[in-house]
Amino acid sequence: MNEQARYDYSYTENRELSWLKFNIRVLEEADCPQTPAFERLKFISIFTSNLDEFYMVRVGSLFDLAQAGDLDPDNKSGLTCAQQLEEIYKETPELYRKRNRSYQNVAKALEEYHICRPQFDRLTPNERKYIDKYFKRSILPLLSPQVVDNMHPFPHLNNKQPYIAAVLRHGKDECYGLIPVSPALGRIIALPESDLRFVLLEDVILEYAELVFEQYNITEKTVICVTRNADIDTDEGLYDADIDFRQHMKKILKKRARLAPVRLEAASPLSKGLQGFLCERLSLKGEQVFVSKAPLNMSYVFALEDMLPASVKQLLLNQPFRPQDTPDLHARQSVLRQVLKKDVVLSYPFESMKPFLALIKEAANDPAVLSIKITLYRISRESKLAESLIAAAENGKEITVLMELRARFDEQNNIEWAQRLEEAGCNVIYGFDGYKVHSKICLITRKDRSRIQYITQIGTGNYNEKTSRLYTDLSLITADPDICADAVSFFKNVAIANLEGSYKKLWVAPYSLKSNVIKRIEGEIEKAKLGKPAAILMKMNSLTDRDVIDKLSEASQCGVPVQLIIRGICCLIPGVPGKTDHISVISIVGRFLEHSRVYCFGVGSEMELYIASADMMTRNTQRRVEIACPVENPRLRERIYKMLQIMLEDTVKGRRLHPDGQYRFRNREPFAEASQELFMKLAAERSHSAVPNQAPRDSFTRRIKRLFHQK
Repeated sequence: MNEQARYDYSYTENRELSWLKFNIRVLEEADCPQTPAFERLKFISIFTSNLDEFYMVRVGSLFDLAQAGDLDPDNKSGLTCAQQLEEIYKETPELYRKRNRSYQNVAKALEEYHICRPQFDRLTPNERKYIDKYFKRSILPLLSPQVVDNMHPFPHLNNKQPYIAAVLRHGKDECYGLIPVSPALGRIIALPESDLRFVLLEDVILEYAELVFEQYNITEKTVICVTRNADIDTDEGLYDADIDFRQHMKKILKKRARLAPVRLEAASPLSKGLQGFLCERLSLKGEQVFVSKAPLNMSYVFALEDMLPASVKQLLLNQPFRPQDTPDLHARQSVLRQVLKKDVVLSYPFESMKPFLALIKEAANDPAVLSIKITLYRISRESKLAESLIAAAENGKEITVLMELRARFDEQNNIEWAQRLEEAGCNVIYGFDGYKVHSKICLITRKDRSRIQYITQIGTGNYNEKTSRLYTDLSLITADPDICADAVSFFKNVAIANLEGSYKKLWVAPYSLKSNVIKRIEGEIEKAKLGKPAAILMKMNSLTDRDVIDKLSEASQCGVPVQLIIRGICCLIPGVPGKTDHISVISIVGRFLEHSRVYCFGVGSEMELYIASADMMTRNTQRRVEIACPVENPRLRERIYKMLQIMLEDTVKGRRLHPDGQYRFRNREPFAEASQELFMKLAAERSHSAVPNQAPRDSFTRRIKRLFHQK
């Protein structure tokens, strides 16, 4: 069937172009005058690292497919891989211009607090003397410059590492020089007269390039940076017989550093000769070369933050927020025994992850606990959770860890933890051929006298103590018999590589999650046709699955109100007459990364609410193992639903997607407050007002109303 006839592109947008718009929303936070100046600089750094990863992964993938002659059109836009690349290259220069403006504005704001990265002609005599001495003593002896001519081949340029590129002349002869800017030397060089004035390592090496190539005249010099394709096939050969999975992944990861370049960045415009030389050697085209006035690698920002005096941090950073204790659990009582009696939801980062960590630690030392089973996708390098699992294994518990070795850019960390867990006696398994395990589920089995007890935890985010303070996620801990029975079945199915298991309450991708979502949407369509109240409210990070998009459009055409809270990619265009009239989409980009996934179907007491690990992306619904779990406790369901309502009403950080495909801020209401800021206050209020051994006297709804009334 002709793709144009099969798909209606009038209410959909290309995934990659939608992502670029998301990253613009991240950059817009750097232009927000209400945000402290150094936090604005951090948003520029996040924007930069996002764009780096986009080119490494998404552009890298499209590049491979285009090179292989893939002519299949995208089912949201009808563009082939080559055409998508053309559009990306066309849109990217404007991103650099926006970042340059933001960087200049933030740099001016920071300069008011004497934090600056001065040009060399603005250094004081003492600073210049210090840098001159520092370069000759601490940098020059460690440099590895290379001349590129007929006798010296072009070297391998490492991914995202800065280099100094120079055009060298010796008499009538011309050649090129490259100086690697080694990360081992440290990016930030503090100037002696003030801890807040600094230069970057690449600035210094660029300034002294003439001293490095002292026998040449330098006619042109600049900082460059190559971005390489990082979209390696981690499944290739992974499931062959008699293979060590960890050793195989180590070999695969080495390939990433040598994959083909997909982008060249320069700190200043390149001459025709230098650009032609670099593009020829890197097999790049002119449209893949971009110039940036902001530093090419912004990762130094977080190291700079650590150098700031405490007095300056108070002025330039957000007020620190400590995740609060949940009032639903008594800190001095057994977490395990409490969650056997009642369901608990933890809302990160507003509430602490400590109760879950305490639960695992307690289970590791409880003589009645028989086993702990868990899926791990991303964990921190210093993981208390993993340490508790190791302790549990050493205490004789049966510990099963499904470790996903293919979590992009976390592969090495996962390999190392897998080895440690295995050495401690844990049973470590690695998932399925062709399917990443992205679900977040933990099962504790306990024998109390002759009775078997289960506790299941299911979350929307990773078991990572660090990101639990930065990402918004939900974590349900329950002893519900049906959910626990499903968890038992899930881990049994995982152990025998069965992806087609049946479950009472859990939706498990790739076989039942998407079909159940579509079934629930169809249920709301049927209600609307019968004149009954119907509604769909979904929160996720991205929406790209064409089947789900078309079903939501069908619901809209039947009059079902559809509200979507989507942080990142959204391939559905709302408000298109006759297609998506009843659909609204908002995106919240704020202090914390919105990461929770929640699906709501229906209204009032009949509403079904699920939390999930899955976005509505084809990769999640069809090529990953994901889990969605119902929240059936009325109090917890009400709490989560009210949180979604607050997000929908956020006129401070919530941008609405319009039919023209553009995101715009809504009119800010008087006394409006960002939803995340409100959740911080509510978490503190819930924690401080809790009475030990008693449930909070006020419902979550009343607390919200009272807080608004106070405002």
